Amino acid sequence: MPTAILTGQPVPGSSIEGDLRSLGFDVRLADGSADTEALLAAVPAQDRVAVVDARFVGHLHALRLGLTDPRFPLAAIPGALTAQPAGRPALTRALARENSASGGTALVVDSLADRVVTGLDADGEGVHRPELGSLVAEVPADPQARNEARQAVASVDDEAVRLKSAVKARDGFFTTFLISPYSRYIARWCARRGLTPNQVTTASLITALIAAGCAATGTRGGFVAAGVLLIASFVLDCTDGQLARYSLQYSTLGAWLDATFDRIKEYAYYAGLALGAARGGGSDDVWALALGAMILQTCRHVVDFSFNEANHDATANTSPTAALSDKLDSVGWTVWVRRMIVLPIGERWAMIAVLTAATTPRITFYALIAGCAFAATYTTAGRVLRSVTRKARRTDRAAQALADLTDSGPLAQGVARVVRGKGGHLAPLSAAVGVVLVVAGSWLWGPGWWTVLMAGAYVLASAEAVSRPLKGALDWLVPPLFRAGEYLTVLILAAKSGVNGALPAAFGLVAAVAYHHYDTVYRIRGNAGAPPAWLVRAVGGQEGRTLLVAVLAALLTAPQFEVALTVLAVAVALVVLVESIRFWVSAGAPAVHDEGEPA
Repeated sequence: MPTAILTGQPVPGSSIEGDLRSLGFDVRLADGSADTEALLAAVPAQDRVAVVDARFVGHLHALRLGLTDPRFPLAAIPGALTAQPAGRPALTRALARENSASGGTALVVDSLADRVVTGLDADGEGVHRPELGSLVAEVPADPQARNEARQAVASVDDEAVRLKSAVKARDGFFTTFLISPYSRYIARWCARRGLTPNQVTTASLITALIAAGCAATGTRGGFVAAGVLLIASFVLDCTDGQLARYSLQYSTLGAWLDATFDRIKEYAYYAGLALGAARGGGSDDVWALALGAMILQTCRHVVDFSFNEANHDATANTSPTAALSDKLDSVGWTVWVRRMIVLPIGERWAMIAVLTAATTPRITFYALIAGCAFAATYTTAGRVLRSVTRKARRTDRAAQALADLTDSGPLAQGVARVVRGKGGHLAPLSAAVGVVLVVAGSWLWGPGWWTVLMAGAYVLASAEAVSRPLKGALDWLVPPLFRAGEYLTVLILAAKSGVNGALPAAFGLVAAVAYHHYDTVYRIRGNAGAPPAWLVRAVGGQEGRTLLVAVLAALLTAPQFEVALTVLAVAVALVVLVESIRFWVSAGAPAVHDEGEPA
């Protein structure tokens, strides 16, 4: 049980003890710094501890934000600080130093909590300070100041602020105006009934899978139900994050669920539409469109991830294009237009739901691919312009992140060691040449040894692209180019095999590999590094899998190739999922929660 140590002279009529107990703290009273140090030492090392000035005046939600957020080892607001087990040693040292300086006497004027925070800052400890906005958190020095602080507390609706802060600060138009106005109240309803964000996330996944099942029936009623359920799943998807922010229920498991379930839901729905089209009256085969939509969407995300990682901590990070973007953002309506045309998840799912209910799966995929292609072109072009006009130096951390995102296997790494330092180097050009060769070869010759030769050339080009640190202005294009090369090769060879089950098997293989790539992204975002080297070797790396698929297509008959793709998909999925689950449920996994642009 977490412990809160109240320091200083108690104030008659103060609600601070009751507020702390309502947040789950066991409250102890301390007369001064020496007493506080003794009480701190008595708290079990595995428990959270807070030091709060007894004169504190403020909103309950300010205390909640400052003292209960599980993501930060050390956090503070005026008059209060907290330490989780990882931050306890730093707090103990700072408090011991303060006790020595003050002689252990009771503090009447100064706030012990604030003095300790100052000491932690001086030690270089990362003390998180939440954004309070209009919320009040003060330690009044006299009765008049206390009265004014209490009036300030009374003038602000704590619950209204809490509800507002539950909504993601930056979101799409559809989510902001058509979902969040009521989903935040669903989040509060869930919080008051003890539901957790993980339970809501799981409900969203189940709803989406049921929607996919309805779409797979191939009937008009099934398509209508699928569209309605997909929107319901999205409402729950918004609710889980809002519930986490409302109640500060962040967790490593929740981070993993939040990071991966959106993709699972969307791609399962694509599969449901493809099954429904095949089972419907027209027996329409749209598996190639479903796989194409998944490839396009995944490559879009990798463009976003790679660009952001490349520029995460770049120096001299300015460009005329970025300045123009900032200027456009200052004009209100352009913000929403620009957020809508990139087709974020809210707009995308709404479009899919409406088209599913009103049209056919083929039309739905045509519209989805067209919209995503336009959005990808718009965002990629803007980022290329920013990159070529920006005078920035990429760091070693950014180069390593891009290298991890390339998913280079033993073949590319082995050849890269041989060619490193020989001749000129332009990573995006090498990657692009390799992609053109293998994709064009697959398209022109289909399953055959000429395609295998092109896949071998792709391995060499991949190795040359990663033979040096990816610090060039456009080197962030290398990971999405590799994604396009691998995924499109699988799609084309499956389509040209001429057997009905090859494309569904290829869909499963690309889905399993894409999961691995998303998992890599979220590990990097959490500063946990790439997946272990053995996992990359076990699944072959992107160039190894591309070459293997080309060889299998050339060696095997069409039915055998279908079986081989299925076996490969199952094998990759099992290895990747087992390691991913092991990592994300482990104690060392980072709690990554996406608060940035909608995906």
